[in-house]
Amino acid sequence: MSTLNRDMSLTGEPPKAITTRQKLAVGIGLIGLFILILALANVNFPNKTVFLSAALLLIAGGTILFAADLYLNKHAGIKNDGVYFKSMTSRGVLGWATGILLTLFYVALYWFPQYLGLNTEGDNTGLVGLFDPLSKFISGNPASQWFVYGTLYTLAILSFGVKFILKYRHSRYEILRTCSVMFFQLSFAFIIPEILARLNQPYYDLKNIWPLNYELFAGYKIDEFLSAGDIGLFMLIFGILSIFVITPILTYKYGKRWYCSWVCGCGGLAETAGDPYRHLSDKSQSAWKIERWVVHSVVVFVTVMTIAVVFSYLAGNESSGISQWSNLQDKVAFMNASGTKPLNERIAAAEEASAKSVVIINQNDKKQVAPESSSAIKIPYTIISEAENVQALKTIQQGGAATLINQAANSPKLNISSETQTQFFDNLWLSKEAFMWSVVALLTLVFGWVMIFRRKQLAKDAKYGAIGYFVVVMSILFITYFNGSGQLFFFDAYQLRSTYGFVIGSIFSGVIGVGFYPIFGSRVWCRFGCPMAAILGFQQRLFSKFRITTNGGQCISCGNCSTYCEMGIDVRAYAQKGENIVRSSCVGCGICSAVCPRGVLKLENDTYSNRINSREVLLGNDVDLMDYVNQGN
Repeated sequence: MSTLNRDMSLTGEPPKAITTRQKLAVGIGLIGLFILILALANVNFPNKTVFLSAALLLIAGGTILFAADLYLNKHAGIKNDGVYFKSMTSRGVLGWATGILLTLFYVALYWFPQYLGLNTEGDNTGLVGLFDPLSKFISGNPASQWFVYGTLYTLAILSFGVKFILKYRHSRYEILRTCSVMFFQLSFAFIIPEILARLNQPYYDLKNIWPLNYELFAGYKIDEFLSAGDIGLFMLIFGILSIFVITPILTYKYGKRWYCSWVCGCGGLAETAGDPYRHLSDKSQSAWKIERWVVHSVVVFVTVMTIAVVFSYLAGNESSGISQWSNLQDKVAFMNASGTKPLNERIAAAEEASAKSVVIINQNDKKQVAPESSSAIKIPYTIISEAENVQALKTIQQGGAATLINQAANSPKLNISSETQTQFFDNLWLSKEAFMWSVVALLTLVFGWVMIFRRKQLAKDAKYGAIGYFVVVMSILFITYFNGSGQLFFFDAYQLRSTYGFVIGSIFSGVIGVGFYPIFGSRVWCRFGCPMAAILGFQQRLFSKFRITTNGGQCISCGNCSTYCEMGIDVRAYAQKGENIVRSSCVGCGICSAVCPRGVLKLENDTYSNRINSREVLLGNDVDLMDYVNQGN
């Protein structure tokens, strides 16, 4: 019987069954996964270090062995290996089952960690307990559900990163950027923060930039930075510089790909573990419209929330804002002598808030300080010179014990023990008023610059949306500021942060963003929910040098580029017209270029001029006949 293939379809045949080596690799990986499942079922392993190491090595080894047999037996280059025929990658039964299991894991991770074995009052059990030896080795602390997640997250990026490199080994660009995300995940996101925790320094991922790191300016985090001394201050300054200096410069030179495809952990997982699902992204125009409105609404939400949180923190830091609702129960309140309210009124307010005592810091040694009227003050208060107590004050702020020298001659010294609860006021250089007007100036500057110099690059709905959001945000900001309620945007700042953390930080980025890989594709979070991607996309669209150039005359309309674009961009439509691709959502992963059989697409950083070159007809890149005719030639 003839074995000749007479099938003339361009899609080819469905994929053959996996080989014996691939079956062995799957078995190895499943054994490692089974160990984790046993731990989840509260099986008490005699040597957790050995079993944890075995589980992680088996999972990684099985993944890499499977990929090696799958790709190294083929020529380098991308092939359509029947992804639409496979249940796992075509929203089949296996795909839905995987999505449901991932979703359940994220639900337990965020809201029911006790089912994973987390125990805040004793030794961990279950899956979390299995990871205790590794956590204690790195940070010196027992594992948490976030350490378990971070370990598995890093393992996925590393093992599937090797798989990704084997698959795209013909592209130097793909190899380099995959090595980059593997490095940043392993070092900056996983190891360095744990080592900082071991050294009693703030837990901080240097590559996690606001607004993706929406807790950067939370009150507890700022206090943590300030109490950590020079290292904490460096972290805070680096976080601010990352927003206003580092990010704009790198985006101007390289587009958003420097972060979304080379550094970001979310993008790293999407590109490696999520690579088999990249073709599932919705390419419809309606999805594109929804994407633009949703992701920019998230940006507005996180901006509003951050402004409110910082404003509330600054207001709470001022002694003039102390009231009966201030949390000063049994605390020693430290406040500067100078302030917008009389000193005796501020001391009385601290007394009303149940403070234990008050320490007044005199910053001007040439001027004697005293309350205007002390007859009604019943709470003990001490006046000290800042110059004489610099080191002591620093020690107290860091939670240590110190002795304060009283400004009054022959007066007893004040001893503060390490157990004493303290609250410092008036110790920040930035006032809430200065912050408020700085925000107004910055928002007005950005809005005015875009509308004056970049309005031609915005679609009509984008212009209307920008004007609407600007008017609403500024109106609410002014109304709530001038009515003296102390709350911006009508809601409690930390309630806003909690709401954002629940809706966006948990449900969107975790449950939907990763749990729905097999259903919506690998970049659904980056497309529809990530505020960092939206801000970088805004910068990339309006003033970056990055673009993807196309050679329309060479395009054969195979559609590989559009199929494998995980951001839902119809790349082929640009290639057919010879247009440069300049899109806010493009993360510069370069897969469209890697899968093109004709070399039509090329990622470039060139001058800003002539980035957007729309054409009326398809004629290739060498000449535009319409211009040629109009010139009378």
